[in-house]
Amino acid sequence: MSEPRVIKKYPNRRLYDTVESRYITLADIRRLVIDKITFVVLDKKNSIDITSSILLQVIAEQEHSAEPILSRNFLRHVIQAHGTNVQTLVAAHLEDDLKTFMGQQTVTREPIKSAPDRPPPITSL
Repeated sequence: MSEPRVIKKYPNRRLYDTVESRYITLADIRRLVIDKITFVVLDKKNSIDITSSILLQVIAEQEHSAEPILSRNFLRHVIQAHGTNVQTLVAAHLEDDLKTFMGQQTVTREPIKSAPDRPPPITSL
C-alpha cells in the first residue's frame, strides 16, 4: 500500500495538499474521504497528526444541513463516554456497526445499479 497523501495545516488554519500543491478546503477533505483516498493531516508547526480533528470539522460542517445524521442525544452520549472505562469499547462498537451498515448498503445498491433501465411495473389498485 502506498504512503498516505499528506495535508499540512498551517497556523493560519489553511490546509495545504502536498500532492496537488495547492490550498484546499474542508469540502476537498470530504471529497478525499468519499473518493477513498488515504490521507493524513499534519500540523505544520509540530508535525502532530490532527486528521481526526479535521474529520470532525468536516462532520460538523455537514451537520449544519437540514437533516443531520447525529442527534443531540447521540452527541451527548458520545461526550459522556469520553474519559470513562467504556470509551474504547464504545468507539470499537460504533466503528464496527457503521462499517457493517455501510457494507450492507453497498451490497443492497449494487443490484439496483446493475438492473436494466426500464420503468417500474404498473400495479393495479
